[in-house]
Amino acid sequence: MRTDGPLLVEGPVEIVMEDGTTVTSDRFCVALCTCRRSRCFPWCDTSHRRRARE
Repeated sequence: MRTDGPLLVEGPVEIVMEDGTTVTSDRFCVALCTCRRSRCFPWCDTSHRRRARE
C-alpha cells in the first residue's frame, strides 16, 4: 500500500468527521484524502501531488 496518495473506497460512502458532522457521497468509487492537504477534505483533490517526494 502506498502512503502518499488517496485511499480508494467503493461507494456509496458516509463519513463521520472529527467534529461529529457527516459527509456522504453517492458515487460508486471515492478517493479519500490521507495527507489532509485537500481543499475539499475528506475527498481527495490530488493536493498530495504537489508535495515533494523524499
